[in-house]
Amino acid sequence: MKAIVSEGYGPPDRWQLRERDEPEIGDDGVLVRVRAASVNPYDWHLMRGRPYVLRLSEGLRRPKKEVPGIDLAGRVEAVGKDVTRFAPGDEVFGGRAGALAEYVAGIEEKLAPKPPTLSFEQAAALPIAGVTALQGLRDKASLQPGQQVLINGAAGGVGTFAVQIAKALGADVTGVCSTRNLDLVTSIGADRVVDYTREDFTRNGRRYDVILDAVGNRSLSDLRRAITPDGAVVLAGGDSLPRLLAAFLLSRFAGRRWLRPFVANVNGEDLLVLKELVDAGHVTPVIDRTYPLSEAAEAIRYLETRHARGKVVVTV
Repeated sequence: MKAIVSEGYGPPDRWQLRERDEPEIGDDGVLVRVRAASVNPYDWHLMRGRPYVLRLSEGLRRPKKEVPGIDLAGRVEAVGKDVTRFAPGDEVFGGRAGALAEYVAGIEEKLAPKPPTLSFEQAAALPIAGVTALQGLRDKASLQPGQQVLINGAAGGVGTFAVQIAKALGADVTGVCSTRNLDLVTSIGADRVVDYTREDFTRNGRRYDVILDAVGNRSLSDLRRAITPDGAVVLAGGDSLPRLLAAFLLSRFAGRRWLRPFVANVNGEDLLVLKELVDAGHVTPVIDRTYPLSEAAEAIRYLETRHARGKVVVTV
């Protein structure tokens, strides 16, 4: 099979298209013929091997996982004897390491039926970003109907899902983005939009019950100033893993209960929730650009510019 292979830590040029053996599955495995995958900030952190603490778990000299990518959508080709939820021919989406390849050996706990109204490209945009938005708002923030929510980075991969999910949960939503993305963020349901090039949302006098920061470009003190006394700041990954690690330490040992950093856990249960939101018309993936598998390095290069509107997808 054809697959993108990471030839060591470094720039996107280290991602090369190579021939690899088709993966084998065990009794609990699901072999998926990948039709589309998407790239995430995690992928470029792993590609660069930064922050360096990441290499303690992912490989000191080169990534342990030779084939990058996690988000995927495709068709089931074969299943192990213990698999009960899927059968050959089923269309699925979910998360599994090695997604930037023609085939992936998945597990049923990390997959869900593809929403029938979505293309494979749209479905591949859902897993990490969609689950991050869902878990950040529902679980970490315990979002309630009628609350005031601000999404910082509302035009990005996580942000576009967060705006839509917050609206589906009954919140009043403010999105923060650049001038060129004002219409996009309004079109996906934001009640109001702040152009960060013209207005500082941390100093305009408004206070929010929840801020979901999907960018990591504001100081924690700035974010604290913009929430209500009982409000919460949810750090949803974003582009800065060092900042996220520091926030974990502050929230756990410095008594900052308003600060709620987390890393999403892609699981079948929450993928089904996303499917239901899509089926109900509450969530539609926003895709900026698509690239063929042979140009996956260009896809991650574009994502690194941090100007993507919604998701960047690779077709396989």
